[in-house]
Amino acid sequence: MNLGNSGLSDALVILGAAGLVIPAFARFRISPVIGFILVGALVGPFGLGSLVPRNPWLYHITISDAHSIEPFAEFGIILLLFSIGLELSFKRLWSMRTLVFGVGAAELLGAGLILAAVLYLTGLSTGGAIGLGLALALSSTAIVLPIAGTTSAVGRSAFAMLLFEDLALVPIIFLLGALAPAAGGEDGWIKLAQTLGFGIVTVAILFVGGRILLPRMFAQAARTKSPELFLAASLLVVIAASLATSAAGLSPIVGALIAGLLIAETEYHGEVEAITAPFKGLALGVFLITVGMRLDLSFIVHNWAPLLGASLVVMLVKAAVTTGLLKLSGARTGTATEAGVLMASPSETTLIVLGVAGAAGLISPSTGAFWTTVTAIGLTATPVLAKAGRMIAQLIERTKGEEAPDADLAHVQAGTVVIGFGRVGRTVADMLRRHGLPYIGVDADIDNVNAARRGGYNVLFGDVTRSELVDKLNLGHAKALVLTMDDPVLTVRLTRRVRGWVPGLPIIARARDTAHAAELYRAGASEAVPEALESSLQLSEVVLVDLGMAVGPVIASIHEKRDEMRKKIKDVAGLDREPRFRRVKLDRNGADEDADAPA
Repeated sequence: MNLGNSGLSDALVILGAAGLVIPAFARFRISPVIGFILVGALVGPFGLGSLVPRNPWLYHITISDAHSIEPFAEFGIILLLFSIGLELSFKRLWSMRTLVFGVGAAELLGAGLILAAVLYLTGLSTGGAIGLGLALALSSTAIVLPIAGTTSAVGRSAFAMLLFEDLALVPIIFLLGALAPAAGGEDGWIKLAQTLGFGIVTVAILFVGGRILLPRMFAQAARTKSPELFLAASLLVVIAASLATSAAGLSPIVGALIAGLLIAETEYHGEVEAITAPFKGLALGVFLITVGMRLDLSFIVHNWAPLLGASLVVMLVKAAVTTGLLKLSGARTGTATEAGVLMASPSETTLIVLGVAGAAGLISPSTGAFWTTVTAIGLTATPVLAKAGRMIAQLIERTKGEEAPDADLAHVQAGTVVIGFGRVGRTVADMLRRHGLPYIGVDADIDNVNAARRGGYNVLFGDVTRSELVDKLNLGHAKALVLTMDDPVLTVRLTRRVRGWVPGLPIIARARDTAHAAELYRAGASEAVPEALESSLQLSEVVLVDLGMAVGPVIASIHEKRDEMRKKIKDVAGLDREPRFRRVKLDRNGADEDADAPA
């Protein structure tokens, strides 16, 4: 087999880089973004890849053709936008319309025009200055959002501006075509109008078709209980939507975002997000490696002064414009500053616009190469900018006496999480509702979920055998966890994992028998309720009452027997008499009435 023809050599380099970079940089608490870019520079065509003609053996551990893995990088960006769409909803997107089309548009146009003016003064033509200014005004969706998220105040502001930039990418490309020296007058504007018209029709079809077809398709996939089929359905949706918008002349990332939004409106969004997460991370790593491959280290060494100066000018202009606009829109000073610094570097889409400007004859090849290097340097510096922005924001907040908003908890409702929503889970939910306590149910059986939702229960579809889904349940903010699944092995495994993660969380688990209950106690359960014990106690209660015994003494004796059996089970489990985990008493609003009780 010829590795050069099959591409297995490139795959070996990429997967090897992922396997080495992520754990190595995580150990030193350094963003893997920098690691992937540095690996790309090392093994790319300007690094060790340039030595392949003299040392053929290096071929198998380097990538000499950066274009060979660009399709994988593009797919990584598509999956990233898809995952962002999964975290949103149409209601939330509509609530952000002022930020998206107000601040987002003003940020792109404001920074773009200021940079264009600076570039025009350096001697560039009007078209070239506009093209470069708009390209450099774009910020990196692929790097910024994984750092900031979409739920914090900084993340929401950054996402709104990045969303407008992604939507504006196609109009910018057609604008550069219209500004090209060889453009045919009105033809460029006519093509732009046609593309926008086709794009609007395509987006409308995706919305209507998605709302009708997606719930049915994912329901069938869920009933099979096959993770492979669920993954295939998810990838089919995102690829089909991306191809549709691409065929209409729009960016494929627009289709990916729409696909995520449509699935976010269904009860399957948690499962889809969990099952596609590993692919997104790997594909994003591939993209970052391609960014590193654009870094010509010898060019940087010989031109470090102008490259550094250009990078600083771009970052200062973008940071100032973004911070000012967010402050005018009502954002806190610290939030506006942190978002401005985070958004200061150029974007992966800057490279696309630079290529279009070069093809249109608006900039020379040497100018394009210079600003491509500036963009790669800026992308590498983004994690550093994120830390710097956070430190500056904290300093500003301390100086002004502002309290940092608890934005990450804005969408979290403290309450009880009930995993497993069959007859037992539903009964638990009934009692919680009767006492006015908030809860959320999770079940992997879509028919159970649909039936419960029709009955007015607050329940989500999800498979807790996948650790990614459990991570998204925010158990660190929950008041209690109830495990009612009829799967002894999974119950023990989940109890052990959650106990190691959230030491103070009350975990109440359903057990099949006393032996299983003892195992659950050893795994870290606060309480384990054996079905066999409870059924025998209920049967005993009915028998005693029917035999004429008074109800009060019968109930008291049942409680005494239950406590006696629990003590025996805990003794078998090897636990001390004192409870290892704090018992939490909740009031009617789900608040902890005894928050200061000792553990």
